[in-house]
Amino acid sequence: MSGTAQIGVTGLAVMGRNLARNFARNGFTVAVHNRTAAKTDALVEDFGDEGAFVAAYTPQEFVEALERPRRLVVMVKAGEPTDAVIQEFAPLLEEGDVIIDGGNAHFEDTRRREQELRERGIHFVGAGISGGEEGALNGPSIMPGGSDESYASLGPMLEKISAKAKDGAPCVTHIGPDGAGHFVKMTHNGIEYADMQLIGEAYQLLRDVAGYSAPQIADIFRSWNTGRLDSYLIEITAEVLSQVDAATGRPFVDVVLDQAEQKGTGRWTVQIALDLGVPVSAIAEAVFARSVSGHAALREASRHLAGPTARKLGKDEAAAFADQVEQALYASKIVSYTQGFHEIAAGSETYDWNIDLGRVAAIWRGGCIIRAAFLDRITSAYEAQAQLPSLLADRSFAREIAAAQDDWRAVVATAVTQGVPTPAFAATLAYYDSLRAERLPAALTQGQRDYFGAHTYRRVDRDGVFHTLWGGDKTEVES
Repeated sequence: MSGTAQIGVTGLAVMGRNLARNFARNGFTVAVHNRTAAKTDALVEDFGDEGAFVAAYTPQEFVEALERPRRLVVMVKAGEPTDAVIQEFAPLLEEGDVIIDGGNAHFEDTRRREQELRERGIHFVGAGISGGEEGALNGPSIMPGGSDESYASLGPMLEKISAKAKDGAPCVTHIGPDGAGHFVKMTHNGIEYADMQLIGEAYQLLRDVAGYSAPQIADIFRSWNTGRLDSYLIEITAEVLSQVDAATGRPFVDVVLDQAEQKGTGRWTVQIALDLGVPVSAIAEAVFARSVSGHAALREASRHLAGPTARKLGKDEAAAFADQVEQALYASKIVSYTQGFHEIAAGSETYDWNIDLGRVAAIWRGGCIIRAAFLDRITSAYEAQAQLPSLLADRSFAREIAAAQDDWRAVVATAVTQGVPTPAFAATLAYYDSLRAERLPAALTQGQRDYFGAHTYRRVDRDGVFHTLWGGDKTEVES
């Protein structure tokens, strides 16, 4: 078998199969391989008319089908399965060849694999791919990390198959070295968790406080999707809320068990944020909210807990409240993105990746799950000031949130008085107030730490590190 394929995909489950088809549809000859030969045959038989495929049934055949430098995309389950595939194929490759992991790998695994393969002269690219199975087929947002040489070889192909923003720009960029791509994809998914939780809280407020039905809430979300909240997640929320269950005739959302699942990337985002010392409270609350939903026995045992007497709103009150929820949702979404970009910036500094935050925002404008109209403005904000310390430091966003804050506070207050849980709305508002506070209670925390553990503190009026001798005459000494 001669090396005629420009790229190869091994692992032909839905994502791998659709990605292979995407490459073929865009004019590339694609070698395809799967541990189970039947999937390889099925792809060629079902979709062979979409482009040029080369079926390979052994690792050797697969590698021989690829032109040099070989570009091999691995689309298997993250963790040990990915390591197993790399160990199987790496001995068959040569210096300058490229292995691309398109799964949701932990970025530390990607850093390890990149170093191990670099020592053998093989490039390793950890490429975050967002957009689900539809995006894989029709154009995802792609976040590749790896060497400059690997992107020179692979980048033009990824740019061709990626989603395109409204201005025609491809939704892919070289994120940075080693694990940078998978780090950014992880954070993307963390923001996605927060976004979905905020939307869920808005839905519950409209249902339980304003008294709207699922179809009515769908209409509200559709109207929101024509304005500044225009986004993929708002769009599909309206579709989900409009769905009617065929078996019962009830709204689909009312027959779905309210126990959410998670695959790990949101949890990783919070864990890494803790390591980096970055507050991502919106993402954390979204992860915890899913966790709470899954503890069915705990929730059942707590049914006896008392709550406030709910007050139903009149028609005009409900409409006004819906407008307030829109303000709160927009402000909270901006804060959640702010926290996500802060984590990316901190990771970039810690690992010396030199990530361009403006380019990250730009490639999220199309293809990915969190694509939203305001990402154009986030892109512009970072292009105008590459070292922008926070999205809330951008005057345009700051003005909008200032205008929204009264309604935002009213929504959180209403949720509290009505007994509706809104952990993400409350967390984003608390974050906003923490940033604008002149003094935080951390001063007291430092005093407590110094009292019981001699952890020392700094002063506002002079330089140095100090400790108070609390057990004696409370003399302050410089450490």
